[in-house]
Amino acid sequence: MADLDPIDAAIVRELQDDARVANNVLAARVGIAPSTCHGRVRSLFERGVIRGAHAEIDQASIGRPLQAMISVRLRPHARGELSAFAQAMATLPEVLNVYFLAGADDFLIHVATAGSEELREFVLNHLSGTRDVAMTETSLIFEHLRGRPAEQASARRPSQA
Repeated sequence: MADLDPIDAAIVRELQDDARVANNVLAARVGIAPSTCHGRVRSLFERGVIRGAHAEIDQASIGRPLQAMISVRLRPHARGELSAFAQAMATLPEVLNVYFLAGADDFLIHVATAGSEELREFVLNHLSGTRDVAMTETSLIFEHLRGRPAEQASARRPSQA
């Protein structure tokens, strides 16, 4: 948050905690007028600091209780297709997130499916069965806990004397 002034940084921290907070409540929390707050939030969106506000869905409650992270390595001839591959993966209904990596693997794909058979079909149909994919490794997710950004967590810690 080095490029943000203290008010914008406070707005970002508050929105990370609750993106649904009402503008007047957000304004009161950061100590500015609601109209000023609205303008600052709009500016944060326009500058790309805030890229969106999303609902966090319990995948099990919508029939997709099995989540996995799939490491994917593309074949050397497919290096020019990294962006196209990522975009194609992001459009699939099972895919929650696509991460482009540095290191041995090219991508980490976070998926949610109804069960092990659907997960197997996803890997076979969209990954292992394609000519551009050299290797996949699937890890099941038992539990997911959301972390807190370092600046946000340190801002809430009491100072030590």
